[in-house]
Amino acid sequence: SEADLLDILSNASNPTIIMKHIDKVMLQTKTLTIDSPPAGKRPTASNWISGVGVETVAYEPPILLDGKVENYLQKALDGQMSSLAKCLTRSYKRYPTMKRTEWLMDGDDGNRSDPVMISLLTGTMYYVLETEDAQAKILSGEDPKAMEKHKDNVVSQLKDLIVVTSGKLNKSDRTRVMVMITMDAHSRDVVSKLILEKALASDDFQWMSQLKQRFEEDPIENNKGRGHAFILNASFYYDFEYLGNGGRLVVTPLTDRIYVTATQALHLSMGCAPAGPAGTGKTESTKDLANALGKCCYVFNCSPEMDYQSLGNIFKGLSSSGAWGCFDEFNRL
Repeated sequence: SEADLLDILSNASNPTIIMKHIDKVMLQTKTLTIDSPPAGKRPTASNWISGVGVETVAYEPPILLDGKVENYLQKALDGQMSSLAKCLTRSYKRYPTMKRTEWLMDGDDGNRSDPVMISLLTGTMYYVLETEDAQAKILSGEDPKAMEKHKDNVVSQLKDLIVVTSGKLNKSDRTRVMVMITMDAHSRDVVSKLILEKALASDDFQWMSQLKQRFEEDPIENNKGRGHAFILNASFYYDFEYLGNGGRLVVTPLTDRIYVTATQALHLSMGCAPAGPAGTGKTESTKDLANALGKCCYVFNCSPEMDYQSLGNIFKGLSSSGAWGCFDEFNRL
Protein backbone atom coordinates (compact mmCIF):
# COMPACT_ATOMS: atom_id res chain seq x y z
CA SER A 1 0.00 0.00 0.00
CA GLU A 2 1.03 3.66 -0.28
CA ALA A 3 1.40 3.94 3.52
CA ASP A 4 3.86 1.02 3.53
CA LEU A 5 5.81 2.56 0.65
CA LEU A 6 6.07 5.90 2.46
CA ASP A 7 7.23 4.16 5.64
CA ILE A 8 9.91 2.24 3.71
CA LEU A 9 11.17 5.40 1.95
CA SER A 10 11.19 7.54 5.11
CA ASN A 11 13.19 4.89 7.06
CA ALA A 12 15.49 3.98 4.16
CA SER A 13 18.67 4.53 6.17
CA ASN A 14 17.58 2.14 8.94
CA PRO A 15 17.09 -1.40 7.50
CA THR A 16 15.96 -2.90 10.84
CA ILE A 17 12.86 -0.63 10.92
CA ILE A 18 11.70 -1.57 7.40
CA MET A 19 12.01 -5.32 8.12
CA LYS A 20 8.33 -5.31 9.15
CA HIS A 21 7.49 -4.65 5.46
CA ILE A 22 9.92 -7.21 4.00
CA ASP A 23 7.19 -9.86 3.54
CA LYS A 24 5.44 -7.50 1.09
CA VAL A 25 8.63 -7.14 -0.97
CA MET A 26 9.76 -10.79 -0.78
CA LEU A 27 6.56 -12.80 -0.54
CA GLN A 28 7.64 -15.85 1.48
CA THR A 29 10.32 -14.13 3.58
CA LYS A 30 9.45 -13.19 7.16
CA THR A 31 12.57 -11.14 7.96
CA LEU A 32 16.32 -10.87 7.38
CA THR A 33 18.96 -11.49 10.08
CA ILE A 34 20.80 -8.16 10.27
CA ASP A 35 24.01 -7.77 12.27
CA SER A 36 24.84 -4.76 14.49
CA PRO A 37 27.77 -3.02 12.76
CA PRO A 38 30.36 -0.79 14.49
CA ALA A 39 29.75 2.95 14.34
CA GLY A 40 30.11 4.45 10.87
CA LYS A 41 29.61 1.09 9.09
CA ARG A 42 26.53 -0.12 7.20
CA PRO A 43 24.75 -3.31 8.41
CA THR A 44 24.87 -6.62 6.53
CA ALA A 45 22.21 -9.33 6.16
CA SER A 46 23.57 -12.84 6.81
CA ASN A 47 20.39 -15.00 6.68
CA TRP A 48 16.75 -14.82 5.74
CA ILE A 49 13.94 -16.47 7.71
CA SER A 50 10.99 -18.14 5.98
CA GLY A 51 7.50 -16.71 6.39
CA VAL A 52 6.01 -20.12 5.46
CA GLY A 53 6.88 -22.98 7.79
CA VAL A 54 10.17 -23.03 9.72
CA GLU A 55 13.40 -22.46 7.78
CA THR A 56 16.50 -20.24 7.86
CA VAL A 57 18.76 -19.91 4.81
CA ALA A 58 22.20 -18.24 4.68
CA TYR A 59 23.15 -15.55 2.18
CA GLU A 60 26.25 -16.54 0.18
CA PRO A 61 28.01 -14.07 0.62
CA PRO A 62 26.27 -11.78 3.20
CA ILE A 63 24.56 -8.73 1.66
CA LEU A 64 25.76 -5.20 2.51
CA LEU A 65 22.68 -2.99 3.02
CA ASP A 66 23.98 0.34 1.75
CA GLY A 67 22.83 2.99 -0.72
CA LYS A 68 19.21 3.67 -1.62
CA VAL A 69 16.51 1.43 -0.13
CA GLU A 70 15.31 0.22 -3.55
CA ASN A 71 18.90 -0.76 -4.42
CA TYR A 72 19.70 -2.73 -1.28
CA LEU A 73 16.32 -4.50 -1.27
CA GLN A 74 16.99 -5.51 -4.89
CA LYS A 75 20.45 -6.74 -3.80
CA ALA A 76 18.79 -8.78 -1.02
CA LEU A 77 16.38 -10.33 -3.56
CA ASP A 78 19.16 -11.08 -6.08
CA GLY A 79 21.27 -12.48 -3.21
CA GLN A 80 18.47 -14.94 -2.34
CA MET A 81 18.33 -16.21 -5.93
CA SER A 82 22.13 -16.46 -6.22
CA SER A 83 22.43 -18.34 -2.87
CA LEU A 84 19.67 -20.79 -3.88
CA ALA A 85 21.39 -21.43 -7.25
CA LYS A 86 24.64 -22.30 -5.39
CA CYS A 87 22.65 -24.61 -3.05
CA LEU A 88 21.19 -26.37 -6.11
CA THR A 89 24.66 -27.12 -7.55
CA ARG A 90 25.91 -28.56 -4.24
CA SER A 91 22.73 -30.61 -3.70
CA TYR A 92 22.80 -31.97 -7.28
CA LYS A 93 26.43 -33.09 -6.93
CA ARG A 94 25.84 -34.60 -3.46
CA TYR A 95 22.73 -36.65 -4.44
CA PRO A 96 24.52 -39.58 -6.18
CA THR A 97 27.09 -39.93 -3.35
CA MET A 98 24.60 -40.66 -0.53
CA LYS A 99 21.50 -42.71 0.29
CA ARG A 100 18.45 -40.69 -0.71
CA THR A 101 17.04 -40.29 2.81
CA GLU A 102 20.50 -39.28 4.12
CA TRP A 103 20.83 -36.73 1.31
CA LEU A 104 17.41 -35.27 2.19
CA MET A 105 18.16 -35.01 5.94
CA ASP A 106 21.82 -33.97 5.56
CA GLY A 107 22.98 -31.38 8.11
CA ASP A 108 21.94 -30.62 11.70
CA ASP A 109 18.46 -30.38 13.19
CA GLY A 110 17.06 -26.98 12.29
CA ASN A 111 19.93 -26.33 9.85
CA ARG A 112 19.72 -28.75 6.93
CA SER A 113 22.17 -28.51 4.02
CA ASP A 114 19.47 -27.66 1.47
CA PRO A 115 16.35 -25.48 1.64
CA VAL A 116 13.22 -27.60 1.04
CA MET A 117 12.52 -26.07 -2.39
CA ILE A 118 16.05 -27.07 -3.55
CA SER A 119 15.65 -30.65 -2.23
CA LEU A 120 12.37 -30.92 -4.13
CA LEU A 121 13.91 -29.53 -7.33
CA THR A 122 16.95 -31.84 -7.14
CA GLY A 123 14.72 -34.87 -6.43
CA THR A 124 12.58 -34.00 -9.48
CA MET A 125 15.67 -33.63 -11.70
CA TYR A 126 17.01 -37.07 -10.77
CA TYR A 127 13.57 -38.66 -11.24
CA VAL A 128 13.48 -37.25 -14.81
CA LEU A 129 17.07 -38.44 -15.39
CA GLU A 130 16.28 -41.98 -14.16
CA THR A 131 13.05 -42.21 -16.19
CA GLU A 132 14.79 -41.10 -19.41
CA ASP A 133 17.65 -43.52 -18.69
CA ALA A 134 15.09 -46.37 -18.49
CA GLN A 135 13.51 -45.17 -21.77
CA ALA A 136 16.95 -45.15 -23.46
CA LYS A 137 17.65 -48.73 -22.28
CA ILE A 138 14.30 -49.93 -23.71
CA LEU A 139 14.94 -48.14 -27.04
CA SER A 140 18.43 -49.63 -27.43
CA GLY A 141 17.17 -53.10 -26.47
CA GLU A 142 19.64 -53.27 -23.58
CA ASP A 143 16.89 -53.93 -21.00
CA PRO A 144 13.24 -54.27 -22.14
CA LYS A 145 12.13 -54.38 -18.47
CA ALA A 146 13.95 -51.16 -17.48
CA MET A 147 10.73 -49.20 -16.81
CA GLU A 148 9.37 -51.87 -14.43
CA LYS A 149 12.69 -51.80 -12.54
CA HIS A 150 12.51 -48.00 -12.42
CA LYS A 151 8.97 -48.22 -10.99
CA ASP A 152 10.20 -50.64 -8.29
CA ASN A 153 12.96 -48.15 -7.44
CA VAL A 154 10.47 -45.22 -7.18
CA VAL A 155 8.19 -47.30 -4.91
CA SER A 156 11.19 -48.29 -2.78
CA GLN A 157 12.21 -44.60 -2.41
CA LEU A 158 8.65 -43.76 -1.38
CA LYS A 159 8.64 -46.51 1.27
CA ASP A 160 11.99 -45.24 2.65
CA LEU A 161 10.48 -41.77 3.11
CA ILE A 162 7.41 -43.21 4.85
CA VAL A 163 9.76 -44.98 7.30
CA VAL A 164 11.44 -41.61 8.02
CA THR A 165 8.06 -40.02 8.92
CA SER A 166 7.44 -42.68 11.57
CA GLY A 167 10.48 -41.41 13.50
CA LYS A 168 10.75 -38.32 15.68
CA LEU A 169 10.88 -35.23 13.47
CA ASN A 170 10.56 -31.52 14.14
CA LYS A 171 7.94 -29.50 12.25
CA SER A 172 10.39 -28.27 9.60
CA ASP A 173 11.76 -31.74 8.80
CA ARG A 174 8.30 -33.31 8.73
CA THR A 175 7.19 -30.81 6.08
CA ARG A 176 10.43 -31.52 4.16
CA VAL A 177 9.68 -35.27 4.06
CA MET A 178 5.95 -34.79 3.34
CA VAL A 179 6.54 -32.65 0.20
CA MET A 180 9.00 -35.28 -1.08
CA ILE A 181 6.37 -38.00 -0.47
CA THR A 182 3.82 -35.91 -2.43
CA MET A 183 6.28 -35.64 -5.33
CA ASP A 184 7.28 -39.34 -5.19
CA ALA A 185 3.61 -40.46 -5.14
CA HIS A 186 3.03 -38.50 -8.35
CA SER A 187 6.24 -39.93 -9.87
CA ARG A 188 5.03 -43.46 -9.07
CA ASP A 189 1.63 -42.74 -10.68
CA VAL A 190 3.24 -41.33 -13.83
CA VAL A 191 5.61 -44.31 -14.26
CA SER A 192 2.69 -46.73 -13.65
CA LYS A 193 0.67 -44.91 -16.34
CA LEU A 194 3.57 -45.08 -18.82
CA ILE A 195 3.83 -48.86 -18.27
CA LEU A 196 0.05 -49.38 -18.44
CA GLU A 197 -0.32 -47.43 -21.70
CA LYS A 198 2.97 -48.83 -23.11
CA ALA A 199 4.22 -45.27 -23.64
CA LEU A 200 7.86 -46.23 -23.11
CA ALA A 201 9.56 -43.85 -25.56
CA SER A 202 10.85 -40.41 -24.55
CA ASP A 203 8.82 -38.74 -27.34
CA ASP A 204 5.45 -40.31 -26.37
CA PHE A 205 2.80 -37.71 -25.48
CA GLN A 206 2.20 -39.15 -21.99
CA TRP A 207 5.82 -38.35 -21.05
CA MET A 208 6.19 -35.19 -23.15
CA SER A 209 3.17 -33.63 -21.39
CA GLN A 210 4.81 -33.98 -17.94
CA LEU A 211 6.66 -31.01 -16.41
CA LYS A 212 10.30 -32.15 -16.52
CA GLN A 213 13.11 -30.33 -14.67
CA ARG A 214 16.67 -30.68 -15.92
CA PHE A 215 19.93 -29.39 -14.43
CA GLU A 216 22.19 -27.07 -16.41
CA GLU A 217 25.48 -25.45 -15.48
CA ASP A 218 25.25 -21.67 -15.35
CA PRO A 219 27.13 -20.43 -18.47
CA ILE A 220 28.56 -17.43 -16.54
CA GLU A 221 29.32 -18.75 -13.02
CA ASN A 222 30.66 -22.29 -12.50
CA ASN A 223 29.48 -22.68 -8.90
CA LYS A 224 25.86 -21.92 -9.81
CA GLY A 225 23.48 -24.30 -11.53
CA ARG A 226 20.05 -23.60 -12.95
CA GLY A 227 16.89 -25.57 -13.55
CA HIS A 228 15.36 -25.79 -17.02
CA ALA A 229 11.76 -27.04 -17.18
CA PHE A 230 10.36 -28.69 -20.32
CA ILE A 231 6.74 -29.53 -21.10
CA LEU A 232 5.79 -30.43 -24.70
CA ASN A 233 7.38 -27.71 -26.90
CA ALA A 234 7.50 -25.08 -24.13
CA SER A 235 10.49 -24.53 -21.86
CA PHE A 236 11.12 -22.22 -18.90
CA TYR A 237 14.15 -21.46 -16.74
CA TYR A 238 13.66 -21.98 -13.01
CA ASP A 239 13.50 -18.52 -11.41
CA PHE A 240 14.69 -19.29 -7.84
CA GLU A 241 11.96 -17.21 -6.17
CA TYR A 242 12.15 -18.29 -2.52
CA LEU A 243 9.09 -20.43 -1.68
CA GLY A 244 9.55 -21.08 2.05
CA ASN A 245 8.93 -24.42 3.71
CA GLY A 246 5.24 -25.00 2.98
CA GLY A 247 3.22 -27.93 1.68
CA ARG A 248 2.71 -28.69 -2.02
CA LEU A 249 -0.49 -29.63 -3.84
CA VAL A 250 -1.16 -33.28 -4.58
CA VAL A 251 -0.73 -33.55 -8.36
CA THR A 252 -3.70 -35.26 -10.04
CA PRO A 253 -4.26 -36.01 -13.77
CA LEU A 254 -6.42 -32.85 -13.91
CA THR A 255 -3.50 -30.81 -12.51
CA ASP A 256 -1.28 -32.23 -15.26
CA ARG A 257 -3.83 -31.07 -17.85
CA ILE A 258 -4.02 -27.50 -16.52
CA TYR A 259 -0.19 -27.41 -16.45
CA VAL A 260 -0.13 -28.27 -20.18
CA THR A 261 -2.79 -25.63 -20.99
CA ALA A 262 -1.16 -22.87 -18.90
CA THR A 263 2.39 -23.54 -20.14
CA GLN A 264 1.27 -23.65 -23.79
CA ALA A 265 -0.50 -20.30 -23.29
CA LEU A 266 2.69 -18.81 -21.77
CA HIS A 267 4.78 -20.27 -24.59
CA LEU A 268 2.51 -18.43 -27.08
CA SER A 269 2.75 -15.22 -24.97
CA MET A 270 -0.93 -15.45 -24.06
CA GLY A 271 -2.95 -15.60 -20.83
CA CYS A 272 -4.78 -18.60 -19.44
CA ALA A 273 -8.25 -18.55 -17.88
CA PRO A 274 -9.11 -21.71 -15.89
CA ALA A 275 -12.89 -21.90 -15.36
CA GLY A 276 -14.95 -24.11 -13.07
CA PRO A 277 -17.05 -24.22 -9.88
CA ALA A 278 -15.90 -22.49 -6.69
CA GLY A 279 -13.38 -24.31 -4.50
CA THR A 280 -12.07 -26.70 -7.17
CA GLY A 281 -8.46 -25.42 -7.03
CA LYS A 282 -8.13 -23.05 -10.00
CA THR A 283 -6.11 -20.47 -8.07
CA GLU A 284 -4.14 -23.06 -6.08
CA SER A 285 -3.17 -24.96 -9.26
CA THR A 286 -1.92 -21.71 -10.83
CA LYS A 287 0.11 -20.90 -7.69
CA ASP A 288 1.49 -24.45 -7.59
CA LEU A 289 2.63 -24.23 -11.22
CA ALA A 290 4.39 -20.94 -10.31
CA ASN A 291 6.05 -22.78 -7.38
CA ALA A 292 7.13 -25.62 -9.67
CA LEU A 293 8.85 -23.07 -11.94
CA GLY A 294 10.23 -20.97 -9.06
CA LYS A 295 8.22 -17.92 -10.15
CA CYS A 296 6.74 -15.17 -7.98
CA CYS A 297 2.92 -15.22 -8.24
CA TYR A 298 0.67 -12.40 -6.97
CA VAL A 299 -3.03 -13.14 -6.50
CA PHE A 300 -5.45 -10.23 -6.99
CA ASN A 301 -9.10 -10.42 -6.00
CA CYS A 302 -10.93 -8.48 -8.70
CA SER A 303 -13.83 -6.16 -7.91
CA PRO A 304 -16.03 -3.74 -9.90
CA GLU A 305 -14.16 -0.82 -8.26
CA MET A 306 -10.98 -1.65 -10.20
CA ASP A 307 -10.56 0.84 -13.06
CA TYR A 308 -8.11 1.05 -15.96
CA GLN A 309 -5.62 3.03 -13.84
CA SER A 310 -5.39 0.54 -10.97
CA LEU A 311 -5.15 -2.38 -13.42
CA GLY A 312 -2.54 -0.42 -15.38
CA ASN A 313 -0.44 -0.05 -12.23
CA ILE A 314 -0.72 -3.82 -11.59
CA PHE A 315 0.41 -4.64 -15.14
CA LYS A 316 3.31 -2.17 -14.90
CA GLY A 317 4.52 -3.89 -11.73
CA LEU A 318 4.10 -7.42 -13.13
CA SER A 319 5.89 -6.64 -16.39
CA SER A 320 8.79 -4.81 -14.71
CA SER A 321 9.37 -7.57 -12.13
CA GLY A 322 8.70 -10.64 -14.31
CA ALA A 323 6.17 -11.96 -11.77
CA TRP A 324 2.96 -13.80 -12.59
CA GLY A 325 -0.44 -12.28 -11.85
CA CYS A 326 -3.43 -14.45 -10.95
CA PHE A 327 -6.71 -12.52 -11.17
CA ASP A 328 -9.37 -14.18 -9.03
CA GLU A 329 -13.06 -13.63 -9.87
CA PHE A 330 -12.04 -12.04 -13.19
CA ASN A 331 -15.69 -11.84 -14.29
CA ARG A 332 -16.38 -9.18 -11.64
CA LEU A 333 -14.31 -6.53 -13.46
